[in-house]
Amino acid sequence: MNESQIYDVVVVGGGPSGAVAASDLARQGHKVMLLDRAGRIKPCGGAIPPACIDEFAIPDELIVAKITCARMVSPGGKEVDMPISGGFVGMVDRATFDEYLRERAAATGATRRTGMFSRITRGDDDKSVDNHVALNKLATVHYESTDAHGVKTASSVQTRLVIGADGAASVVALQEVKGADRAPYVYAYHEIVRAPKSGEGKFDATRCDVYYQGPVSPDFYGWVFPHGDTVSVGMGTAQKGFSIRNATGLLRDSAGLSGTETIRREGAPIPMKPLKSWDNGRDVVLAGDAAGVVAPASGEGIYYAMYGGRLAADAAHEFLATGNVKALAMARKRFMKAHGRVFWILGIMQKFWYSSDKRRERFVSICRDKDVQELTWQAYMYKKLVRAKPMAHIRIFFKDLAHLTGLVKPS
Repeated sequence: MNESQIYDVVVVGGGPSGAVAASDLARQGHKVMLLDRAGRIKPCGGAIPPACIDEFAIPDELIVAKITCARMVSPGGKEVDMPISGGFVGMVDRATFDEYLRERAAATGATRRTGMFSRITRGDDDKSVDNHVALNKLATVHYESTDAHGVKTASSVQTRLVIGADGAASVVALQEVKGADRAPYVYAYHEIVRAPKSGEGKFDATRCDVYYQGPVSPDFYGWVFPHGDTVSVGMGTAQKGFSIRNATGLLRDSAGLSGTETIRREGAPIPMKPLKSWDNGRDVVLAGDAAGVVAPASGEGIYYAMYGGRLAADAAHEFLATGNVKALAMARKRFMKAHGRVFWILGIMQKFWYSSDKRRERFVSICRDKDVQELTWQAYMYKKLVRAKPMAHIRIFFKDLAHLTGLVKPS
């Protein structure tokens, strides 16, 4: 089946990144199609900071829990609480949250289609001339849809531009963007379980627990994140052959959740480094996990995906107005200018502090420091490195140095 309508943009992937891109472009008057697979819920802790809630107008009814503290658990079992002063981190259920964003895109004017992307073809494969393309040159997006009876239909649609927001190991990226096959990943797995009453055992509905323990994850961490009526219990690792289900079972035992009802199980790769290129120099630009924008060390992805989707939409809008393919590269340049330094710092942290349980013991000990807690929450919640308190940064530097050299024992 071929649609006769020509779209300005086809967005492949209806997660937070793709949905935001589709909404923004439709709001600007472009003809947009949002193509998404059916029935998939991404495994995710579901945390969104105030910056995300404010910038993307997330309604309060989508916030299923408000977190006011994080508890860090060391390899030796020491617990360090990091309270949030005067704020909270919102928790969302990805099934409801993602569908809301897709529906918002449709209400703004985007056309929704359900199907599995397969490939892009072009009638004319000539390279662009002088960094410009004729905007009447079209790409054909091929996808496969399945009806209620399980009958599959091959479909296609023509477009001037494709935004690949189809997640980690993006098919769009692998086919169209050089270097996409070399992205590093952590494999994440979680189990959604029925939440006990707050205060029952170790569970606190207003606290996220983070486990830095080798048996739970040899190179990342495990988490217990409240979601209102449910809890996300999971872990991540880049180590092949590590038993993620056994590790999650161990985590559930440690958190006192082994006897709770399991509602569903989900797993997926999570990228740990932004790709060096997010576009093909012609008619494709990437966003979200497809571009690799998940924060190292923390694994945070929702805010960065949505921000990346907005930048991809901005780049697409400029490209459609001018035909200048250099506009597509601006999505990555703008993202890295805003967040590249934070990603670099977090990458160093993950590589060093997560490399052994001995170092993770020290890392959790550092988290007890009030300066560390304040600056960490400020940077996380508002997505800006805090420069207003230089003395706090200096104190943290020397404290970190003392831990690195072993002058301070883990407390």
